[in-house]
Amino acid sequence: MTPAHPSGASHLNGTLGVVDQLALGELVARYALYADHRDFDGLKGLFTEDAVLVLPNPPKDLGPVLTSTGRDEIAASLSSLNDIPITFHALAGQVFDAGAEPSTATGHVACVAHHLTEREPGKPGDLVWHLRYTDAYRLEEGTWRISRRELQIDWIETRSVRKWRSGT
Repeated sequence: MTPAHPSGASHLNGTLGVVDQLALGELVARYALYADHRDFDGLKGLFTEDAVLVLPNPPKDLGPVLTSTGRDEIAASLSSLNDIPITFHALAGQVFDAGAEPSTATGHVACVAHHLTEREPGKPGDLVWHLRYTDAYRLEEGTWRISRRELQIDWIETRSVRKWRSGT
């Protein structure tokens, strides 16, 4: 019998143990939370030092085309969220698998990202992205981090908004 990974992962059959599944779920949930709260230091800490983030360039390109490498460059890229008064990243589903190498994993995360803006004075709107993240993760000193994240937008829609919370 082959000994299991300390966290319960079995890299022989491509599955992850419960502890790793929960930790990876927490990792992607924190990404959404930190993005919505504009916690760029928190976001940086979710990535490996050599991480790569590949984002779309909507509305022209919905696929991953803009690459940022390293924590500082990734944080600078994500700081464009400051241009949007309110975002809300609703995770819709996630699947994690053991990676090809020990202490690695892959993930597919579905998300609906709401971007609330004032399109014209007094008329708030919601730009909604239905998107998927394709991720690679690495376990570093007992902590899972994102080593590569590619964002693909499947479709974009706009919605009207009656009212939003003031002070945001």
